[in-house]
Amino acid sequence: MRLQIAYVSPRRELKSGPARLLLEDYASRAARYMPLTVQAYRSEEALLESATRSSGRAKPHMVLLDSRGRGLTSVEFAEYIGRQRDSAVQEVVFAIGPADGWSPESRKRADLLFSLGAITLPHELALAVLAEQIYRAVTILAGHPYHSSHEIT
Repeated sequence: MRLQIAYVSPRRELKSGPARLLLEDYASRAARYMPLTVQAYRSEEALLESATRSSGRAKPHMVLLDSRGRGLTSVEFAEYIGRQRDSAVQEVVFAIGPADGWSPESRKRADLLFSLGAITLPHELALAVLAEQIYRAVTILAGHPYHSSHEIT
């Protein structure tokens, strides 16, 4: 299974150098466990169009980040990724939307609306947090000790 971190931004480059470095670091770490790419799209429409003409046999599984979405613990997030992998999903796209949020049409097309929390994050920071959580999830699935079960039970 392939993973993609996608984000909608009129600029291809991130404004924050430190956030970009964190994103690149965690994305490269995660890619050791599961193929992962990071892709910028100029508009919500461009992202959705890309997903409909994906190179795989099936359309990608779309996870849209949205503050009104479902919150998951790190372990639940790993289990979610594991279920997609075990269900023969070819690609999962984790997408951070435009500054004014996802359109109602995009929200309806999503396979999952996922929230990083109730707080609002700038794109650069949300990308870094998402990349770290993907890395944490793939290490949990691999049985790697990076995540030492910090979950509250």
